Amino acid sequence: MAHSAVPVTARWPSAAAAALVLVLTLGTLVAVAWRAEWGGGLAPADWAAIRFTVIQALLSALISIVLAIPVARALARRQFRGRQVLITLLGAPFLLPVIVAVLGLLAVFGRGGIVNDAVTALGLEPISIFGLHGVVLAHVFFNMPLAIRFLLQGWLAIPAERFRLAASLNAPVGRLLEWPMLRSVVPSTFLVIFLICLTSFAVALTMGGGPRATTVELAIYQAVRFDFDLGRAALLACVQFALCVAAAFLAWRVTGEDMMGAGLDRVVQRWDLRRPSIDYAMITCAALFLLLPLAMVVWRGLPGLFEMPTTIWLAASRSIVVAIGSAALCIAMALALALRGGAMVAVIGVLPLAASGLVVGTGAFLIVFPFVRPSDVALLVTMLVNATLALPFALRSIAPAVAQVQTDYGRLGASLNMTGWSWLRLVVLPRIRRPLGFATGLAAALSMGDLGVIALFAGQAEETLPLAMYRLMGAYQMETAASAALLLVTLSLALFWICDRGGRTNADM
Repeated sequence: MAHSAVPVTARWPSAAAAALVLVLTLGTLVAVAWRAEWGGGLAPADWAAIRFTVIQALLSALISIVLAIPVARALARRQFRGRQVLITLLGAPFLLPVIVAVLGLLAVFGRGGIVNDAVTALGLEPISIFGLHGVVLAHVFFNMPLAIRFLLQGWLAIPAERFRLAASLNAPVGRLLEWPMLRSVVPSTFLVIFLICLTSFAVALTMGGGPRATTVELAIYQAVRFDFDLGRAALLACVQFALCVAAAFLAWRVTGEDMMGAGLDRVVQRWDLRRPSIDYAMITCAALFLLLPLAMVVWRGLPGLFEMPTTIWLAASRSIVVAIGSAALCIAMALALALRGGAMVAVIGVLPLAASGLVVGTGAFLIVFPFVRPSDVALLVTMLVNATLALPFALRSIAPAVAQVQTDYGRLGASLNMTGWSWLRLVVLPRIRRPLGFATGLAAALSMGDLGVIALFAGQAEETLPLAMYRLMGAYQMETAASAALLLVTLSLALFWICDRGGRTNADM
């Protein structure tokens, strides 16, 4: 007779995964705090960076939410051909490498972009995209689609019976149904976007406009790479970690609950649909704002795609190796933690959300610097950090599927004395192929486009494709940078598609 509800699995994989996460989050934080120059305090420039970081994050989150509400409402109200494709495309900015999207925005709003061409044709002065407004514009581009998806889920979660009841009573849908839903969904969505904008290093690096447009993470990068002031960098890293923890705690505290109750899953029919032109105008403007920069990247990058220098292809090969290694490590850790389960594992799994990639990189830099040259371990450290930062997303995808397998087949496997590798290979893996493939592709795509830790460690011989692209943009080689951007987004989406498709092929679930 089986003595446990689920087969016994070895404890060391989950212990090793938990140890690695703790070392790369809390361990690097300890290294940062140990090296920080607490006695000197923060300089006026540091306080200015903190203020700019908070202000740009607040503005970015607020504008993203304000613009997303009418678009999400229009998508929830209207049915049209291509609607599902458009909703799917709204998830593209999350997978898109940040540096690629920035280049696309420059192609539209930059000095030589479409907007400035139109402005100068009218005899007006060109508009500069760099500075606070440029950082906010880039963050809105990335996070408005995320807000639309969250808000659209809230609208679609309103049961059809509530709309039928409102129609029968001739009651205002906006005040009785939509406004309570928004009060539940908007606060947590706002804080999630605020947290994302706090840790957006690549946007500030490329769109910032000098000392007045410097975030805390950009100040950390400058302190390490340009001034080599490790004490100041460590102190700023502690400040950044505190900001992230505060935002993550607030987002957790204000997460809204579904107050609409259950329905019978009927198709929603609306009787309050007026002025369809306004809804379609909102959808069209949002689609143009999101898709035009991507189209410009393809347009400008395609002619020189096969004429790029050898260094770009070498950088691309390094990015592929880092992405594959990072994804494999991330999935191994997620599987080990999901199989073990428990409250402590759940806490460890979400711990990287409170950590900034650049803070973790700064701590890792301080740890390895006395022993080896940071450039010698640049790719390895980048792989480890990227795997850890992608862990919450992978665990969120894999853990529910693993728990379902444990519930459905755990007692049967225990009665057959299936433990360890045999349980994992014969029962678990075949039944979690879909979420496993999705999580692997997501981790690989996120690592492929990362421009954070590698910027601290890498020299010329260790640069990845995003770093090579950034250096091309800094040298004003925009045509080559556009070709590199097209290559980067192609590789990122290809890795995601291969992994996701591999998980779906011949999958029974």
